[in-house]
Parts: sequence; structure tokens; C-alpha cells
Amino acid sequence: MTDNSYANQCIRCTVTNCKNHNKDKNYCSLNSITVGTHEANPTQIQCTDCENFELKSDCNC
Repeated sequence: MTDNSYANQCIRCTVTNCKNHNKDKNYCSLNSITVGTHEANPTQIQCTDCENFELKSDCNC
């Protein structure tokens, strides 16, 4: 189980349905993240992904 009470103020995050999102603030609770892409030649922000995203188990999405 992830302890998402930690707010890493170096990693802002607004994805509240991620289990790594800090439960009270718009920060990630991980020490570091990996940013990747699903495109061969990314040219826009929509082409990038946080590869640490995990859906919260209690998410009603």
C-alpha cells in the first residue's frame, strides 16, 4: 500500500485518481517519477505520460 500522505513539492500533480497523488495537496507522493511517451516523435504535451500512474483502488471513475 502506498503512503500518499507525503507531498513531494518537486513533483506537482493534479491527477487525483492516481494512487500516488498526495491526499491533501496537488503533489505526487513518490520520491521520483518517470516521464515517458507513447509516440515515436512527441511534439505536444499530450504525447507524454507519467509512467508511475496507478489507478486508486477506491476510485469511482
